[in-house]
Amino acid sequence: MSGLTHFDEQGNARMVDVGDKAETDRIAVAHGMIYVNEAVFDAIKNKTAKKGDVLAVARVAGIMGAKRTFELIPLCHLLMLTKCNLDFVLHEEKRAVEAICTVKTQGKTGVEMEALTGVNIGLLTIYDMCKAMDRGMVIDGVCLLKKDGGKSGLYEREPGDQRSGL
Repeated sequence: MSGLTHFDEQGNARMVDVGDKAETDRIAVAHGMIYVNEAVFDAIKNKTAKKGDVLAVARVAGIMGAKRTFELIPLCHLLMLTKCNLDFVLHEEKRAVEAICTVKTQGKTGVEMEALTGVNIGLLTIYDMCKAMDRGMVIDGVCLLKKDGGKSGLYEREPGDQRSGL
């Protein structure tokens, strides 16, 4: 199991011991898209969905999800987040909403999972609030755009890296 930090020598799952690691500033940025029909896009854009302001609710849900990542992903550490933003960009030509989650902490382990969780929960909330109007919505392209801090340093996704399933 060499190289897989979440397994011990016998192949058993474990939480990584970060006790000896130095505390550093950590940041992660993730994003993803949800593709919707015209009626949903207009309802989101004009804030006329029956359940309310879709993006406002999705923003709060995504931030809550990022804060609770340790409860959702079994081997994640509980982190004290110092920043969590979830922003949305409307792409009218694609009838898509892009979610971008930025998470920061000062600690011994990174916040990539928190940023990815924030994006996913935000997009799932959009789906939930709009599913009566469009059950064919597609969530796609969720990925890490950037992470920095810790021993491994800076990672930035290469422009044009499109490993989407669509």
